[in-house]
Amino acid sequence: MEKRKFRSKKVSERITLAVIYTILAIISIVWLVPFFMLIIISFRGEAVGMSADYLFPKQWSFDNYIKLFTKTKFLTWYGNTLLVSAIVTVFQTIIVLMTSYALSRMRFKLRKPLMNLMLILGMFPGFLSMTAVYFVLKEINLTQNLLGLMLVYTASSAMQYYICKGFFDTIPKSLDEAARIDGASRHTIFVKIILPLAKPIIIYTILTAFIAPWGEYMFSSFIMLGDTDKYTVAVGMKSWIDNATLMSEGYFSIFCAAAVVVSIPITALFIWLQRYYVAGVTGGSVKG
Repeated sequence: MEKRKFRSKKVSERITLAVIYTILAIISIVWLVPFFMLIIISFRGEAVGMSADYLFPKQWSFDNYIKLFTKTKFLTWYGNTLLVSAIVTVFQTIIVLMTSYALSRMRFKLRKPLMNLMLILGMFPGFLSMTAVYFVLKEINLTQNLLGLMLVYTASSAMQYYICKGFFDTIPKSLDEAARIDGASRHTIFVKIILPLAKPIIIYTILTAFIAPWGEYMFSSFIMLGDTDKYTVAVGMKSWIDNATLMSEGYFSIFCAAAVVVSIPITALFIWLQRYYVAGVTGGSVKG
């Protein structure tokens, strides 16, 4: 009797797992279809706009990629975005790590109210302050300037402390106490003890900081105000959509080629650092 129950339990578990995997497979296919279509359209050789009534190209060609790099300002926008992303990643990562360490390890007056205030402010969309930020940048001559865009992206970095702080909280404080007994300073503890144990959250912070400028549109379009040489890829590609001519006569295929090129560095980084990203999100660390 017990064997039958055990077998029936195993069969039900296998059926449940099979159903779950089937559902996940269907969701994955549905999620990947738009990306699959994007790649296919980017190799379309014939000059057809968005309204084509077929998917697979009648003529396969690399011409869309060649035109993208030779007949548009895409490379300039790509370079702008890469520069902004790299610099923002460095400063944002440093600010987030230092803020998180201070809030995790130090106890001072107004610590909890400060954390709650930053958490509440982070719930409001950034574009609510867009007009005020623009006029501040205008007063210091940083509109239509990549430096102004970097300042905007970096300014609120400290408010992204919560995930990183949660990770630091899992690192035993006994390590800090032992180092303090040996005469180590806060700086030494942070650099030589905490950071080596916090590799997953550092990678997570770097990834999120790098990815953000690639997809951000509102602030960058507002700050650049039509200066096409200072556009990021998001603003530049949106300008193509606004232009009816560019979205017809084969230019839609060039737009798809640009979308594929934009996705390459982010996809490559995420695949390469995926295990660290997952560990950072789950908040696990080495204990002992």
